[in-house]
Amino acid sequence: PSKFQDLYDPEDISLPENFAPRHEIDTGALEVRDEILAGFPRDPGEIKGHIADYYAMITHLDDALGQLLTALEGAGELDNTIIVFSGDNGLAVGQHGLMGKQNLYDHSVRVPLIFAGPGIPKGEQRDSLVYLLDIFPTLCDLTGTDIPASVEGLSLKPCIDDRSKVTRDALYLAYTESIRGVTDGRHKLIEYATGDTQLFDLGNDPLEMENLAEQDAASDTLSSMRSQLTALADQWDDEAHSMGKTFWGKREDLRGMVKNR
Repeated sequence: PSKFQDLYDPEDISLPENFAPRHEIDTGALEVRDEILAGFPRDPGEIKGHIADYYAMITHLDDALGQLLTALEGAGELDNTIIVFSGDNGLAVGQHGLMGKQNLYDHSVRVPLIFAGPGIPKGEQRDSLVYLLDIFPTLCDLTGTDIPASVEGLSLKPCIDDRSKVTRDALYLAYTESIRGVTDGRHKLIEYATGDTQLFDLGNDPLEMENLAEQDAASDTLSSMRSQLTALADQWDDEAHSMGKTFWGKREDLRGMVKNR
């Protein structure tokens, strides 16, 4: 909507620190969907325009959420309502030379997740690693509803009630048949079907700009993360699906590296 777009002047917007003209690794999706919304190489002025539009959409969403909360309050139901705010993905919008979500960088896989309502602490944050599929069992738990046996997600209520509780030790990440990754919150490993590898220290490098994969000092971390990656691939039965089977068929070397540790 124009009333929100007018709030943001592209000339006043700074490019993200991890902006790049191109992505140097083949993600398997460099010229599809969101990626073709901007030219190659990425033009700083064009990217700023896209960021301005992105900010406008966020502001529009914020305005709509405000209207929803006002309506709930007017109906006397606000204090009787659990509100979950999240998103299914983020957009790169120029970061790493990308535009969309077809990657495993934090700007695309790490999304907001906010719970608010009765029985939920106010103004607190948790560091637990979660999947969005954990939302449903969490709502069941918060409302005293039995969680169906078929549900694969985990309730987040224990860590909502106690910040010291940890839901998961690591998350398995995937994009079609071309990328697999794992993060434990501190480090992230990204493996590509092309054979390329990226390892990031998210604690010191949250924008994922320094690839540690080839550094001798990071060899133990790399081996440990690869072990986690293959273990989670088995846990999620990734190779039972065509895309997972294709990826692991191309990267059989990863399992060999783990076995030969």
